Amino acid sequence: MRLNHKGHKECTKCAKFCVLRDGLVYLVVKLLVLKTKIAITALASISPLGKNPEEIWRNYLSNKTLISTQEFNGKTQFVATIPAEIRQEIEDLRKSEIKYKALDETVLLSILVSRQAIKNAGWKTSDNFGINMGSSRGATQLFEKHHQEFLETGKTSTLASPTTTLGNISSWVAHDLKNNGPEISHSITCSTALHSVLNAVAWLQSGMATKFLVGGSEAPLTAFTIAQMHALKIYSKEENTAFPCRSFDFTKTKNTMVLGEAASVACLELGENPKALAYIEGIGYATDDIEHNISISDEANCFQKSMKMALQNTNLEEVDAIVMHMPGTLKGDTSEYKAIQKVFIENPPMLTTNKWKVGHTFGASGMLNMELAILMMQHNQFIGVPFAEAQKPRKEIKKVLINAVGFGGNAVSVLLSKN
Repeated sequence: MRLNHKGHKECTKCAKFCVLRDGLVYLVVKLLVLKTKIAITALASISPLGKNPEEIWRNYLSNKTLISTQEFNGKTQFVATIPAEIRQEIEDLRKSEIKYKALDETVLLSILVSRQAIKNAGWKTSDNFGINMGSSRGATQLFEKHHQEFLETGKTSTLASPTTTLGNISSWVAHDLKNNGPEISHSITCSTALHSVLNAVAWLQSGMATKFLVGGSEAPLTAFTIAQMHALKIYSKEENTAFPCRSFDFTKTKNTMVLGEAASVACLELGENPKALAYIEGIGYATDDIEHNISISDEANCFQKSMKMALQNTNLEEVDAIVMHMPGTLKGDTSEYKAIQKVFIENPPMLTTNKWKVGHTFGASGMLNMELAILMMQHNQFIGVPFAEAQKPRKEIKKVLINAVGFGGNAVSVLLSKN
C-alpha cells in the first residue's frame, strides 16, 4: 500500500483504479469513466410517441399530451398507450414464430426495438456485442394472467416460469439477434434503463467488450398494477384538465402520476465514432437514505450525489439542459428540483420532463429521457413543459444531463454531449 496525492491509501497492484478508504476498496469512477469516450451510435424506441425519430419529434413539438383514458375492471383510468398500428406489429411478431407465442409484451417490445437499433447502428450478429436490458415490473401482463389461472384452477401452464423470469428479456433478444455476447438483466425500479448504461460503461471501459446494447422495457398497463399505484395514493385523479399528469407543476396540491408503456434501447460503442448521435461524457449514481419503501429525502440527496458525480469534470455553465425524472408526484417533483438548485445554485440550466406527455414508463423511462436529450441536441431546440414557467433558451444545446430514480432512492445521472 502507498499514499496517493490526496492522502488516500492505494493498492499498488491497481493504483489507477482503486483506493482504500476505511478498509473498503472503491472504484475511482473519475479515472475509469473518462478514459475513453462512449459513443451512442443508435437509439430505437416504441412508446406513445411512436417509433420513428420523425414521428417522435413531431409529437414532442406538439403541446398536447398523449395520455388518454382506458377501462380497467370497469373503472376509467388515465394511461399512455402505444399507437394501435404498433400494437399490431407486436401481434404480428408474436405470430411469426411458435416460440414467440407465449412471450410477455415486455419481451416482444424489446425484440422489436433491438432489431431496429442494431440495424441503425450497422451492427452484425457476428459482432457478439453485450446485451443489458431490464424492467422494473418484468413480465407484468403474463405473470398476472398465469396467477389468475392458478387461482381459478389450481394449476398453471408449463411455460409460466421461464416466460416470467426477469432474465428472459435479454436472453430472448440475444436469441432473436443470434448474438453470443454477454447477457445481463436487472430490475432497479424506475432507474433500470440508466443502470444498464452504467453496467455497459463499466464493461466497455474495462476492455471486456467493445459494443453494448442497453435499455429497458415496460408494459405495466394492467388493472392490478394501476391499483397498486392508487394504493400508494400517487396516481392521477385529475378532472376536467388537458394534462392529467402535472409533472413540473409546483402549484399542484395532489399527486398526478400516470403510467405509460414503452421500450427503448441504445447502441453503445467504445471510442470516437462518425455515426455517434451523442457521447456519454459522465455518469453518476447514488442511493438515498430512505425512511420507508417509497420515500426520497426532501432535497433528494441521491440526485445531488449522482449529478455531482456525473458532472465532476464539467463546468456547470456548460450544461444546457436537464431532462428530469419528475414523475408528477408532490414529493418526487419538489425533491428533485431542490437537488438541482443545490447543485447548480444560481444558474440552473433549462429544465424539462416528458412524463406529462408519455406518462411514467417505469424501467424504460430513463432511456426515453436519453432519447429526448439527443433529439433536442440534434434539432438544437428545447422541448419544455407547456404549463410550466417559461425559461430563457440557450443559443445552442450541446450538453444535456438526464436523471432517473426509483423506489429505494436509487438515482442515476448521465451527462450527454453533442461531440
